Amino acid sequence: TTISTKQQQQQEQSMAIHYLASFHEICVVTALLPLVTLFTCFVTAYVFQYDDVHETHCRVYNIVPSISAITGVSPQRYFWRFSIALHIGPRIPIAFVYKNYYRAQLARLAPSLVPKTSWLITLILVLNCIEIAALGGVTYISNRENYPVHERIFITFMICSLCYMLATIKLNGILNARQTLNEQQRQSIKWKKILFVVSILSTIGLLVFFAKHRFYCHDLAFSWFAFFEYLIAIANMLFHFTIIWDFPSQFMVIVQGPRENLMQYLGAKPKIN
Repeated sequence: TTISTKQQQQQEQSMAIHYLASFHEICVVTALLPLVTLFTCFVTAYVFQYDDVHETHCRVYNIVPSISAITGVSPQRYFWRFSIALHIGPRIPIAFVYKNYYRAQLARLAPSLVPKTSWLITLILVLNCIEIAALGGVTYISNRENYPVHERIFITFMICSLCYMLATIKLNGILNARQTLNEQQRQSIKWKKILFVVSILSTIGLLVFFAKHRFYCHDLAFSWFAFFEYLIAIANMLFHFTIIWDFPSQFMVIVQGPRENLMQYLGAKPKIN
Protein backbone atom coordinates (compact mmCIF):
# COMPACT_ATOMS: atom_id res chain seq x y z
CA THR A 1 0.00 0.00 0.00
CA THR A 2 2.86 2.35 0.85
CA ILE A 3 4.52 1.66 -2.52
CA SER A 4 1.26 2.30 -4.40
CA THR A 5 0.76 5.56 -2.52
CA LYS A 6 4.28 6.71 -3.36
CA GLN A 7 3.81 5.83 -7.04
CA GLN A 8 0.58 7.76 -7.18
CA GLN A 9 2.22 10.78 -5.51
CA GLN A 10 5.07 10.67 -8.02
CA GLN A 11 2.59 10.53 -10.90
CA GLU A 12 0.67 13.49 -9.53
CA GLN A 13 3.87 15.48 -8.98
CA SER A 14 4.95 14.87 -12.57
CA MET A 15 1.75 16.44 -13.89
CA ALA A 16 0.72 20.08 -13.89
CA ILE A 17 -2.69 21.64 -14.55
CA HIS A 18 -2.24 24.74 -16.72
CA TYR A 19 -5.89 25.54 -17.35
CA LEU A 20 -9.11 24.70 -15.54
CA ALA A 21 -12.41 26.22 -16.67
CA SER A 22 -16.08 25.47 -16.23
CA PHE A 23 -17.26 23.68 -19.35
CA HIS A 24 -20.77 24.86 -18.49
CA GLU A 25 -19.72 28.53 -18.65
CA ILE A 26 -17.83 28.01 -21.91
CA CYS A 27 -20.92 26.45 -23.48
CA VAL A 28 -23.20 29.24 -22.23
CA VAL A 29 -20.96 31.97 -23.68
CA THR A 30 -20.53 30.06 -26.95
CA ALA A 31 -24.29 29.58 -27.37
CA LEU A 32 -25.33 33.12 -26.38
CA LEU A 33 -22.67 34.98 -28.37
CA PRO A 34 -24.35 34.81 -31.82
CA LEU A 35 -27.79 35.47 -30.31
CA VAL A 36 -26.66 38.68 -28.61
CA THR A 37 -24.70 39.74 -31.69
CA LEU A 38 -27.67 39.11 -34.00
CA PHE A 39 -29.93 41.24 -31.81
CA THR A 40 -27.34 44.03 -31.75
CA CYS A 41 -26.92 43.95 -35.53
CA PHE A 42 -30.70 44.02 -36.03
CA VAL A 43 -31.28 47.02 -33.77
CA THR A 44 -28.37 49.10 -35.07
CA ALA A 45 -29.03 48.33 -38.74
CA TYR A 46 -32.77 48.98 -38.38
CA VAL A 47 -32.18 52.34 -36.68
CA PHE A 48 -29.19 53.72 -38.59
CA GLN A 49 -29.27 51.94 -41.98
CA TYR A 50 -32.98 51.46 -42.61
CA ASP A 51 -32.93 52.02 -46.38
CA ASP A 52 -29.90 49.81 -46.98
CA VAL A 53 -31.24 46.74 -45.14
CA HIS A 54 -34.76 46.94 -46.60
CA GLU A 55 -33.74 46.97 -50.24
CA THR A 56 -34.92 43.92 -52.24
CA HIS A 57 -34.82 42.99 -55.91
CA CYS A 58 -38.63 43.33 -56.13
CA ARG A 59 -38.66 46.90 -54.79
CA VAL A 60 -41.80 46.19 -52.77
CA TYR A 61 -42.86 47.27 -49.28
CA ASN A 62 -40.78 45.56 -46.60
CA ILE A 63 -40.56 46.03 -42.83
CA VAL A 64 -38.37 43.15 -41.59
CA PRO A 65 -34.83 42.91 -43.00
CA SER A 66 -33.22 39.51 -43.45
CA ILE A 67 -30.26 38.23 -41.46
CA SER A 68 -28.08 38.54 -44.56
CA ALA A 69 -29.12 42.19 -44.89
CA ILE A 70 -28.37 43.27 -41.31
CA THR A 71 -25.08 41.36 -41.24
CA GLY A 72 -24.07 42.48 -44.73
CA VAL A 73 -23.78 46.20 -44.04
CA SER A 74 -20.85 47.90 -42.36
CA PRO A 75 -19.86 47.93 -39.49
CA GLN A 76 -22.29 45.14 -38.49
CA ARG A 77 -20.63 42.86 -41.04
CA TYR A 78 -17.34 42.88 -39.12
CA PHE A 79 -19.02 42.59 -35.72
CA TRP A 80 -21.00 39.54 -36.90
CA ARG A 81 -18.00 37.86 -38.51
CA PHE A 82 -15.87 38.40 -35.43
CA SER A 83 -18.63 36.97 -33.23
CA ILE A 84 -19.07 33.88 -35.41
CA ALA A 85 -15.30 33.30 -35.41
CA LEU A 86 -15.37 33.25 -31.60
CA HIS A 87 -18.47 31.04 -31.67
CA ILE A 88 -17.13 28.43 -34.09
CA GLY A 89 -13.89 27.86 -32.17
CA PRO A 90 -15.45 26.12 -29.13
CA ARG A 91 -18.18 24.47 -31.23
CA ILE A 92 -15.74 21.97 -32.75
CA PRO A 93 -14.39 20.51 -29.47
CA ILE A 94 -17.94 20.57 -28.08
CA ALA A 95 -19.04 18.36 -30.99
CA PHE A 96 -16.39 15.78 -30.07
CA VAL A 97 -17.26 16.03 -26.37
CA TYR A 98 -20.84 15.14 -27.30
CA LYS A 99 -19.58 12.18 -29.34
CA ASN A 100 -17.63 10.79 -26.35
CA TYR A 101 -20.54 11.59 -24.02
CA TYR A 102 -22.90 9.52 -26.14
CA ARG A 103 -20.41 6.67 -26.67
CA ALA A 104 -19.93 6.36 -22.91
CA GLN A 105 -23.61 5.43 -22.66
CA LEU A 106 -23.47 2.58 -25.18
CA ALA A 107 -22.54 0.09 -22.44
CA ARG A 108 -26.06 0.16 -21.03
CA LEU A 109 -27.67 -0.81 -24.34
CA ALA A 110 -28.47 -4.29 -25.57
CA PRO A 111 -25.61 -5.62 -27.77
CA SER A 112 -27.91 -5.73 -30.80
CA LEU A 113 -28.48 -1.94 -30.57
CA VAL A 114 -24.85 -0.92 -30.21
CA PRO A 115 -23.79 -0.97 -33.92
CA LYS A 116 -26.81 1.03 -35.09
CA THR A 117 -26.48 3.51 -32.22
CA SER A 118 -22.74 3.88 -32.75
CA TRP A 119 -23.39 4.69 -36.41
CA LEU A 120 -25.98 7.28 -35.37
CA ILE A 121 -23.46 8.93 -33.03
CA THR A 122 -20.96 9.21 -35.89
CA LEU A 123 -23.67 10.65 -38.15
CA ILE A 124 -24.50 13.28 -35.53
CA LEU A 125 -20.84 14.28 -35.30
CA VAL A 126 -20.56 14.62 -39.09
CA LEU A 127 -23.80 16.64 -39.35
CA ASN A 128 -22.67 18.89 -36.52
CA CYS A 129 -19.30 19.56 -38.17
CA ILE A 130 -20.92 20.27 -41.56
CA GLU A 131 -23.39 22.63 -39.88
CA ILE A 132 -20.51 24.49 -38.21
CA ALA A 133 -18.63 24.75 -41.53
CA ALA A 134 -21.78 25.94 -43.33
CA LEU A 135 -22.35 28.58 -40.65
CA GLY A 136 -18.87 29.89 -41.35
CA GLY A 137 -19.58 29.78 -45.09
CA VAL A 138 -22.80 31.83 -44.98
CA THR A 139 -21.08 34.29 -42.63
CA TYR A 140 -17.98 34.97 -44.69
CA ILE A 141 -19.54 34.61 -48.16
CA SER A 142 -22.33 37.16 -48.15
CA ASN A 143 -25.26 37.22 -50.55
CA ARG A 144 -24.05 40.57 -51.91
CA GLU A 145 -20.64 39.17 -52.78
CA ASN A 146 -21.69 35.82 -54.27
CA TYR A 147 -25.41 35.09 -54.01
CA PRO A 148 -25.46 31.61 -55.72
CA VAL A 149 -22.73 30.24 -53.43
CA HIS A 150 -24.28 31.90 -50.37
CA GLU A 151 -27.66 30.37 -51.19
CA ARG A 152 -26.25 26.85 -51.61
CA ILE A 153 -24.31 27.04 -48.35
CA PHE A 154 -27.42 28.31 -46.55
CA ILE A 155 -29.43 25.36 -47.88
CA THR A 156 -26.67 23.01 -46.68
CA PHE A 157 -26.81 24.65 -43.26
CA MET A 158 -30.59 24.26 -43.08
CA ILE A 159 -30.60 20.58 -44.11
CA CYS A 160 -27.74 19.60 -41.80
CA SER A 161 -29.22 21.57 -38.90
CA LEU A 162 -32.62 19.87 -39.15
CA CYS A 163 -31.08 16.42 -39.67
CA TYR A 164 -28.78 17.00 -36.70
CA MET A 165 -31.72 17.95 -34.48
CA LEU A 166 -33.76 14.92 -35.56
CA ALA A 167 -30.85 12.51 -35.17
CA THR A 168 -30.03 13.91 -31.71
CA ILE A 169 -33.63 13.47 -30.54
CA LYS A 170 -33.68 9.93 -31.95
CA LEU A 171 -30.39 9.08 -30.23
CA ASN A 172 -31.60 10.40 -26.89
CA GLY A 173 -34.71 8.27 -27.26
CA ILE A 174 -32.56 5.16 -27.75
CA LEU A 175 -30.06 5.90 -24.97
CA ASN A 176 -32.69 6.93 -22.41
CA ALA A 177 -35.24 4.19 -23.09
CA ARG A 178 -36.28 2.62 -19.77
CA GLN A 179 -33.97 5.01 -17.91
CA THR A 180 -34.94 7.19 -14.98
CA LEU A 181 -34.08 10.75 -15.98
CA ASN A 182 -33.35 13.63 -13.66
CA GLU A 183 -34.97 17.06 -14.06
CA GLN A 184 -32.13 18.49 -16.14
CA GLN A 185 -32.21 15.58 -18.59
CA ARG A 186 -35.99 15.87 -18.96
CA GLN A 187 -35.71 19.61 -19.63
CA SER A 188 -33.01 19.04 -22.23
CA ILE A 189 -35.01 16.44 -24.15
CA LYS A 190 -38.26 18.42 -23.86
CA TRP A 191 -36.77 21.62 -25.28
CA LYS A 192 -34.88 19.79 -28.00
CA LYS A 193 -38.20 18.42 -29.26
CA ILE A 194 -39.98 21.79 -29.00
CA LEU A 195 -37.22 23.63 -30.85
CA PHE A 196 -37.08 20.97 -33.56
CA VAL A 197 -40.83 21.40 -34.18
CA VAL A 198 -40.40 25.19 -34.28
CA SER A 199 -37.58 24.78 -36.81
CA ILE A 200 -39.65 22.49 -39.06
CA LEU A 201 -42.69 24.78 -39.05
CA SER A 202 -40.52 27.86 -39.59
CA THR A 203 -38.74 26.16 -42.50
CA ILE A 204 -42.09 25.49 -44.18
CA GLY A 205 -43.11 29.13 -43.68
CA LEU A 206 -39.75 30.32 -44.97
CA LEU A 207 -40.05 28.28 -48.17
CA VAL A 208 -43.63 29.43 -48.82
CA PHE A 209 -42.85 33.13 -48.46
CA PHE A 210 -39.55 32.83 -50.29
CA ALA A 211 -41.49 31.51 -53.30
CA LYS A 212 -44.03 34.33 -52.99
CA HIS A 213 -41.24 36.88 -52.88
CA ARG A 214 -39.03 35.38 -55.58
CA PHE A 215 -41.70 34.51 -58.16
CA TYR A 216 -44.63 36.84 -57.39
CA CYS A 217 -43.07 39.80 -55.52
CA HIS A 218 -45.93 40.03 -53.03
CA ASP A 219 -45.88 42.89 -50.54
CA LEU A 220 -44.44 41.85 -47.16
CA ALA A 221 -43.57 38.39 -48.49
CA PHE A 222 -39.90 39.09 -47.87
CA SER A 223 -40.70 40.37 -44.38
CA TRP A 224 -42.42 37.08 -43.55
CA PHE A 225 -39.49 35.19 -45.06
CA ALA A 226 -37.11 37.17 -42.82
CA PHE A 227 -39.33 36.59 -39.79
CA PHE A 228 -39.19 32.81 -40.24
CA GLU A 229 -35.46 33.06 -40.92
CA TYR A 230 -35.00 34.68 -37.50
CA LEU A 231 -37.13 31.98 -35.88
CA ILE A 232 -34.98 29.28 -37.47
CA ALA A 233 -31.76 30.96 -36.35
CA ILE A 234 -33.00 31.48 -32.79
CA ALA A 235 -34.36 27.92 -32.55
CA ASN A 236 -31.01 26.58 -33.77
CA MET A 237 -29.09 28.63 -31.22
CA LEU A 238 -31.42 27.59 -28.38
CA PHE A 239 -31.21 23.93 -29.45
CA HIS A 240 -27.46 24.09 -28.95
CA PHE A 241 -28.04 26.03 -25.72
CA THR A 242 -29.65 22.90 -24.21
CA ILE A 243 -26.07 21.82 -23.58
CA ILE A 244 -26.40 23.63 -20.23
CA TRP A 245 -28.57 20.70 -19.08
CA ASP A 246 -26.41 18.02 -20.69
CA PHE A 247 -23.16 19.21 -19.07
CA PRO A 248 -24.11 21.09 -15.89
CA SER A 249 -20.97 20.52 -13.80
CA GLN A 250 -18.11 19.43 -16.09
CA PHE A 251 -14.74 21.15 -16.39
CA MET A 252 -12.28 21.65 -19.22
CA VAL A 253 -8.71 20.91 -18.16
CA ILE A 254 -5.33 21.30 -19.87
CA VAL A 255 -2.76 19.10 -18.15
CA GLN A 256 0.96 18.71 -18.73
CA GLY A 257 2.61 15.36 -18.06
CA PRO A 258 3.52 11.98 -19.54
CA ARG A 259 0.58 10.38 -21.28
CA GLU A 260 1.11 7.09 -19.42
CA ASN A 261 1.02 8.80 -16.03
CA LEU A 262 -2.06 10.78 -16.99
CA MET A 263 -3.97 7.70 -18.16
CA GLN A 264 -3.01 5.75 -15.03
CA TYR A 265 -3.97 8.63 -12.77
CA LEU A 266 -7.36 9.15 -14.42
CA GLY A 267 -7.99 5.42 -14.52
CA ALA A 268 -7.48 5.17 -10.79
CA LYS A 269 -10.10 7.82 -10.07
CA PRO A 270 -13.73 6.85 -9.38
CA LYS A 271 -16.04 7.41 -12.34
CA ILE A 272 -18.80 9.99 -11.94
CA ASN A 273 -21.99 9.50 -13.98
